[in-house]
Amino acid sequence: MVFFQLLSVVMSLGIEQLIQWRYGAMGIVCLLLITWGIRARNSTCLTVAAVLFVLLMAQA
Repeated sequence: MVFFQLLSVVMSLGIEQLIQWRYGAMGIVCLLLITWGIRARNSTCLTVAAVLFVLLMAQA
């Protein structure tokens, strides 16, 4: 159980660093909005985050 929690934290930090390196601070904001939208089951947050992420990807 502890192993899976540790693995989850390590993967989360790795993904955050990758997104921040590739897309900057707005990438982290989008990732946080997507995570919060999934946990809260808030479709507005998911939609805003998805649109922002698509705009970031189109810009890069």
